[in-house]
Amino acid sequence: MTWAERMNLFSPLDHAALALLVGLWLWIGWRIERHGATRISVSVLMEGFRREWMRVMLAREPRILDSQMLAILRQGTAFFASASMIAIGGGLALIGNTERLAGVAADLTSQDVPAIVWEIKIIVVLLFVANSFLKYVWAHRLFGYCAVLMAAVPNEAGAPGAGVRAEQTAALSNTAARSFNKGMRSTYFALAGVAWLLGPVALGAAALATAAILWRREFASQSRAILLKSPPETGR
Repeated sequence: MTWAERMNLFSPLDHAALALLVGLWLWIGWRIERHGATRISVSVLMEGFRREWMRVMLAREPRILDSQMLAILRQGTAFFASASMIAIGGGLALIGNTERLAGVAADLTSQDVPAIVWEIKIIVVLLFVANSFLKYVWAHRLFGYCAVLMAAVPNEAGAPGAGVRAEQTAALSNTAARSFNKGMRSTYFALAGVAWLLGPVALGAAALATAAILWRREFASQSRAILLKSPPETGR
């Protein structure tokens, strides 16, 4: 069966729903990471707090808290990377067992469609999960680089190069966080892609719901309102 023949197995509504899923995934990622917007996201706000963290770190002695924070961040990325690997293995095992796949398809819908249709739908989900895995692994590695740079910051805040090293650590930490956030968004849309097993309408609805959830968390959540609050002024 050629690629064109496989694509003909899907209706125009399937193609539209898949395009909506990918389009929303790309758009919401671009909108969240946009710095010049009038309404910035929680992710962009957190970048400023990471820079402030490294400036405060310069005067902190000892820096055990900072090293523990980086260790916690690395543990989080390692957990999600491991979960993504398990999901990829499960998806590949399901694709390799066509009889079980046909049984699942029969439970979900009454339509008589070839197994290749269900395999392609699962592959789409696996592509999102694979992207998540790569982003999590890279974030984990970058947080490791941050730990090395943090160790290279001189103990004296006024020492030559201390400020530069702190800024480098903050910039690398923000890069790692962006990679982690991209992985999280791919995981969200991978879960939305599972709805395609129920049909194109379910996929489109899941894609819209996922984008709406991400928008609320990044631009209209209580956590964002808290981050926007200015610190109280301290008097002498």
